[in-house]
Amino acid sequence: MRTILCLMTALILGLCACSKDEYYQDSGTHDPVFKGTTLEYLDAVPFYFDTVATIVRLAGMEDVFKSDTLTFFAPTDRSVLRLIKDLNAELFFLGNDTVKALSDVPKEIWFKYLQRYMFHGGNELKDYPQIDYNLLNTYPGQGYLSWNGTPMNIGVVYNDDNGVKYVGYRQLSIAYITDPAKPRDNWVIDYVASCNITTNNGVVHALNDNHVYFGFAPYMFVQDVIAAMENGG
Repeated sequence: MRTILCLMTALILGLCACSKDEYYQDSGTHDPVFKGTTLEYLDAVPFYFDTVATIVRLAGMEDVFKSDTLTFFAPTDRSVLRLIKDLNAELFFLGNDTVKALSDVPKEIWFKYLQRYMFHGGNELKDYPQIDYNLLNTYPGQGYLSWNGTPMNIGVVYNDDNGVKYVGYRQLSIAYITDPAKPRDNWVIDYVASCNITTNNGVVHALNDNHVYFGFAPYMFVQDVIAAMENGG
């Protein structure tokens, strides 16, 4: 049974990879204005965000994504698939029941990891400072607290062009700070593929598919789910 599940998961990931990679690596041109709420935007692009939209609802954040002023760094659905795949492998190894539906994960856990992508206010690329990950003392980006207070760093990478430093295209990035006591150590860094998608109640920045795991810290997510199971959650 486990082999069949793994094969099915691999097939799903493979089918997604055929056409999602190009979108997330080079999004091309698009209309940056969406005439609807942030949640409606996620619903309107189901091929990329239907799983994330489901998590928004499971986390009890539907009203926030409809009405609060929100900046959302939207992760890919595949980041969720990878996370659940790793979670189920660990649950199987421990002899626990595996997750068969997203609703099997407690609401509080979905909220904990979803809010890492959420920030109060509507901020576009121009609202963030420059960051150079090789010269953080000079261009450090800026530390921000996400919706529920998780320390993150956001900045704009100024790329080089023909050997000329910082004159190339600008790319928004976000980093999870793993240890607030050491705020510049061991960041989990990810980059935006499509930025400045404005909705009726905020701004969406779509992360590229190099963002491997939803929530930035799969080991913590797995531990939280196992703890909830042990406590009858």
